[in-house]
Amino acid sequence: MEGTYLDDPRHLLLVAVRDGEVVATTGVRSAGPAHPPHPRRLAELYPSGSTAQLVRVYVSPEHRRRGLARTLVDAACEFVADTPGYERIYLHTNTNVEGSEAFWRSLAKEIFDARTTGEHGPGVATVHFEIPMPPGGPR
Repeated sequence: MEGTYLDDPRHLLLVAVRDGEVVATTGVRSAGPAHPPHPRRLAELYPSGSTAQLVRVYVSPEHRRRGLARTLVDAACEFVADTPGYERIYLHTNTNVEGSEAFWRSLAKEIFDARTTGEHGPGVATVHFEIPMPPGGPR
């Protein structure tokens, strides 16, 4: 965790804690989608370095529908906008996770629906998204 999120000034890990328990997380990494398993065209469109990938966006089921995910994602996007070198915000999600597809569609634009490709194997319904870059500092 330290090397992945904390040692790189262009990476971020946000954690929401309630009563000493981690209830939500969101991370940012300067890496685009890898090919394979993702399509080559996505890897080319979202290259590592200039792409901020949202990762580890999770809210424990008992804390969902309270705005935690949106708050953490908004904070992560502001971090990206204020971090030099980022041009795009990318993510992919497993739409089999309850509420994930509707949540991401409320914030992001679909760029590729991979549900028919099975790129992550059985039981994983992947959809790729891009979030508009918020206004921020120099890029």
